[in-house]
Amino acid sequence: MIIFPAVDIRGGKCVRLLQGDYSKETVYSETPEEEALKWQNEGGEFLHLVDLDGAKEGHPVNLEAVERICKAINIPCELGGGIRNFKDAEAVLNTGVSRIILGTVACESPTLVEQLIEKFGAERIVVGIDAKNGKAATRGWLEATELDAVELAVKFSEMGVVRIIYTDIATDGMLSGPNCEAVANLCNKVKGCKIVASGGVSSVKDVKALKALNKENLEGAIVGKALYDGRVTLKELLDA
Repeated sequence: MIIFPAVDIRGGKCVRLLQGDYSKETVYSETPEEEALKWQNEGGEFLHLVDLDGAKEGHPVNLEAVERICKAINIPCELGGGIRNFKDAEAVLNTGVSRIILGTVACESPTLVEQLIEKFGAERIVVGIDAKNGKAATRGWLEATELDAVELAVKFSEMGVVRIIYTDIATDGMLSGPNCEAVANLCNKVKGCKIVASGGVSSVKDVKALKALNKENLEGAIVGKALYDGRVTLKELLDA
């Protein structure tokens, strides 16, 4: 499994939000590129970047910081947050990121996902499904929908999406362990699609629990708060 260290950007800084709550922010660094370089130096093979302002505003906001990150490191990274049209997708890919993550727009305009896959290739387009009580949430987790998260994943898989990031909002930033049951269920339903788990991973035990699910299409896990709070090192997670 790949461990994806997360670099969440707000106001050009590296921060973490608690359960996606913009009023519960912790600033970890004024220079996100230094954090990115640190994760690379500690053995990270792929970074997960989030433009938190972008997710809220509906268009990419922190592209300068993203470009600095891409120039500072030589491992690939992906970016999500506010990419909701063709122009924005192109602008983000031009910063140097390897792939983009579509969340809100994927739920609201699935045809755009198809168009972007056609233009840039399936490997460069990731769909992010953020779930709360089994239902998809959009617009930076600020809006709940009645869309069943698993049914949504199946539809995207059938559409040609090859990678889905599944975030369990209830566990994100809580250091309480991932929702293994939900992850396993999703992996079973979309066998032809790679799944990356996000939310709650805070220890070696959590990574082992995900690995023990023994799902071939579970590609990895995104880890944020636990790394920044020093609860676990990237090396320990990689060794697990």
